[in-house]
Amino acid sequence: MRKLTLLLIMALLVSVYSCKDTKPTEEEIKLQEAALQYHTLVEGLAGADRLPRSYNKETDELITSGTSWWCSGFYPGTLLYLYEATKDTLLYKEAMRVLSVIEPEQYNTGTHDLGFMMYCSFGNAHRIAPNDHYKEVLVQSARSLASRFNYNVNSIRSWNSGPENFLVIIDNMMNLELLFWVAKETNDSELFNIAVAHANKTIAEHYRDDFSSFHVVNYDPESGEVKVKRTHQGYSDDSAWARGQAWGLYGFVMTYRFTNDKKYLDQAIHVADYILSHPNLPEDLIPYWDFNDPEIPNVLRDASAASIISSGLLELYSFEGNKQYLDAAERIIARLSSSDYLAEAGTNGGFLLKHSVGHLKGNSEIDVPLSYADYYYVESLIRLNKIKSGK
Repeated sequence: MRKLTLLLIMALLVSVYSCKDTKPTEEEIKLQEAALQYHTLVEGLAGADRLPRSYNKETDELITSGTSWWCSGFYPGTLLYLYEATKDTLLYKEAMRVLSVIEPEQYNTGTHDLGFMMYCSFGNAHRIAPNDHYKEVLVQSARSLASRFNYNVNSIRSWNSGPENFLVIIDNMMNLELLFWVAKETNDSELFNIAVAHANKTIAEHYRDDFSSFHVVNYDPESGEVKVKRTHQGYSDDSAWARGQAWGLYGFVMTYRFTNDKKYLDQAIHVADYILSHPNLPEDLIPYWDFNDPEIPNVLRDASAASIISSGLLELYSFEGNKQYLDAAERIIARLSSSDYLAEAGTNGGFLLKHSVGHLKGNSEIDVPLSYADYYYVESLIRLNKIKSGK
């Protein structure tokens, strides 16, 4: 199977590059391979109005979700990235089909994850082929997300809870991208100010002195005062859950991109340095699921955290120019592209990466492929290719 896949990739590359003077880069070859692997995922989904979430290798079952699941935008987003890189029209056609399935989520005010759901999907679609309809969906999505902002707390509510609590998680930094983009496109200062206020509150309350992050902060919705800080999906409240550190790194680099405010760049640098200098970070830079699990090294790695970190480091390098960040990202991508993490063609339900950890303590999605691991891995390949080719 692997030999056949490589032959197909080479045939595709010959057709794509026959009229060019340059040979394909390593990253372009990997993206072609990823596009072919996603044909398996498209076939496995078989046109269903569901989104691929994970895969159970024991039962050979594709695990799917409805459109309201927080990961619903990653599948179409990955399809669009791969189409952009390879011009594989089958993937573009599938992306267009799935966009129509998730479009009603633009009105969903019951979740903080509309950035993941709608910007990773419709945002990429609009970037590749701008049109008014995509923009209208993104504007409505931003308004729905902004409806969760509390001016007493200066934050967007993450998890829904009773009226006495206001829960905010570090993941929510990622959803600010939707607000920033719409604010820029429509000159909406309120959306911009909401995103900035949330980022500032996150710096003030989510981060410890060593620049590791709590996962959850619970505020009093009336006074805005902190009630408790926890790490719900990590080993303990005082530990550094790996994907949480990744969300923060990526989120603050992105916030700097839209604001040009150096304090967000500085925050991203601090978080990156915390991750890369941590004594429990393995030599290959694929983090354990939590940096402080006392059973290290006999615990699971998290490919999803690694892929988010690599993409964040690449954008950080593009702004800050420290080659340490580029080198680290390249090492992560190389490791994720090895047979230990990258699935054999036609296996893994069509997902690219193996060995991600969703919620270990909740006994959910443990050591499995996950749609967001694939999304940020593909994004990392694209970003690295652009850096290396000087685009």
